[in-house]
Amino acid sequence: MLMGGYHIAVVGATGAAGTELLRVLERRSFPVASLRPIGSARSIGKSVQFCGDSIPVEKLEAGSFEKIDIAFFSAGGDVSRSYVPIACQANAIAIDKSSAFRMDPHVPLVIPEINAEDVRLHRGVIANPNCTTTVMLMALYPLHKIFRVHRVFAATYQAVSGSGTRGIEELTRQTKAWAEDQESCSRRPAGDAPASRGNDLHASHSKAATVFPHPIAFNLLPHVDSFLESGYTKEEVKMQNETRKIMHLPELRVSATCVRVPVYRAHSVAVTAEFERPISVERAREVLSKAPGLELVDEPHAHHYPMPLNVAGKDNCQVGRVRLDCALENGLSFWVSGDQLLKGAALNAVQIAELL
Repeated sequence: MLMGGYHIAVVGATGAAGTELLRVLERRSFPVASLRPIGSARSIGKSVQFCGDSIPVEKLEAGSFEKIDIAFFSAGGDVSRSYVPIACQANAIAIDKSSAFRMDPHVPLVIPEINAEDVRLHRGVIANPNCTTTVMLMALYPLHKIFRVHRVFAATYQAVSGSGTRGIEELTRQTKAWAEDQESCSRRPAGDAPASRGNDLHASHSKAATVFPHPIAFNLLPHVDSFLESGYTKEEVKMQNETRKIMHLPELRVSATCVRVPVYRAHSVAVTAEFERPISVERAREVLSKAPGLELVDEPHAHHYPMPLNVAGKDNCQVGRVRLDCALENGLSFWVSGDQLLKGAALNAVQIAELL
């Protein structure tokens, strides 16, 4: 174990986001004096690997945060609401990935490349934004600094790993079932294939749909999180409210449609933004090419543009398809992709800790 530095706790250490966070801490050589991986009762008996050591997972309980300097929370809102106050009472600083405290006026909501100075306002808790909000703002905020954004329209393409390990497993299971069905159908004599084959496949896959309300393999679900009376989902409202808070623009208008897609890792967002000041593609590309944590990949005629496969496992987000919007005055449309388990969660949380 590394000596010197901070005593760290990771709540949800065996989940997708917690596992990624441990990798980022190790890869960035964060100064860790001791590591306490914490999980639910079903995680007891498991171990995590960190800096060459195998460390047993401890059960989450009231005494889990004694002598801890920084506690990362990656176990969902209910756990955070119950245990973040306990961590703070033990004088640990909590960096919370869930939505539990994001809109609390006393809790800074931080993307280090955008509002690092807000970390100084913390009272023991710092919130990590929604991963889709983060990916979008990595490209939108640099443009806002120059052209002043007025309103935003966004459509998201969110990977199944945003729902955790179970989402990944469900896509894999349904894809294998589809392949087996295809193979079975190909062995039938000509004319024996049922006329309702598509419906049969949907029915068989629906039985395996437990994480998502419908089959996700070979499908798109315009449904991320629960629906509200407004017709928007909670995920879509998070994008509006969190964007306003991070950018310190309480009146900014943001309309989002969030879609789950059969991609394992990395979220993408199609963004159309209207700005107060005149904008050109050339100037926008110049701004985006210099933005921290962002790479400009924008050669569409050569088939070079951001894609989930190209950003999965990478720290930086990518932006491309930059073009003047034909429907809005001072409008710009672009496409941005980013690894939501890294910049959208683990990496952003560790960057916050580095600011401390």
